[in-house]
Amino acid sequence: MSEIPGDLKFMKSHEWARVEGDGKVTVGISDHAQGLLGDLVYVELPNVGDRVEAGNACAVVESVKAASDVYAPVSGTVVAVNAPLTDKPETINEDAYGEGWLFVVEIEDTDQLNELLGPDDYAELLEGEDH
Repeated sequence: MSEIPGDLKFMKSHEWARVEGDGKVTVGISDHAQGLLGDLVYVELPNVGDRVEAGNACAVVESVKAASDVYAPVSGTVVAVNAPLTDKPETINEDAYGEGWLFVVEIEDTDQLNELLGPDDYAELLEGEDH
């Protein structure tokens, strides 16, 4: 069973969102998702200043097996990207919830966070997928 930090919100498509408390939300893919993808070899990040829309693809992670879109959990403006990932995408495999974060969004509507799954709901979703 993948580790699921209690301070995160999740999308059914396995992105996570960490509310930073200053109107910003850090986004990444879950440990479960990186496990399914396998060794990551390429990451395409949005640009700082890009506007992302909740539920829309805004980044790509690519492994030796497959390429996968990364969807924005909330709408807003990208204020930071984890540029070192372009040289070391395997960081996501090693630390999906820490150093493997993808980008930070300045959120437009905090109500969107209520539409995301809490850690327990996400754990239930994963259990359902395993059967």
